[in-house]
Amino acid sequence: MDFPAMPPTTCKTVPATLGTALGLKSQPAEVLEANDTYIGVIDSPETLKDLRPNFAMLEDLHPDAVAVTALGSDVDFVSRYFAPGYGIAEDPVTGSVHCVLTPYWAAHLHKTKLRARQLSERGGHLWCKLAGDRVLLKGRAVVTMEGFLST
Repeated sequence: MDFPAMPPTTCKTVPATLGTALGLKSQPAEVLEANDTYIGVIDSPETLKDLRPNFAMLEDLHPDAVAVTALGSDVDFVSRYFAPGYGIAEDPVTGSVHCVLTPYWAAHLHKTKLRARQLSERGGHLWCKLAGDRVLLKGRAVVTMEGFLST
């Protein structure tokens, strides 16, 4: 898939409840924002995998969703994505948030081709490429529904 890159910016107003809502003992080490999404950067993939968020508190952040990311151990970076305000407690694999995470990690890791894993219960692997102002995403998909629209 070919999407526009959406490099995040430093969050100027971090919600005081963000760390608690994510199930962390403190605020993330860094908080970014892009496209109505807070992005918490935390210390390790293990911490990220073990998060037990408070979905009611995360829902109070609506219209913002929350992504959490960390440097990976066997991939370049890992992430999770929560949007309970939109009826999605945790999205298993979120292409759109990788349009934000790819430019961030590409800059930090000084490379344009990245391997990512979303650590939701179902999980998924993505191959991400920063191509100028675009993000190219590849991965395996499962068809869950087919249909057509008529005019």
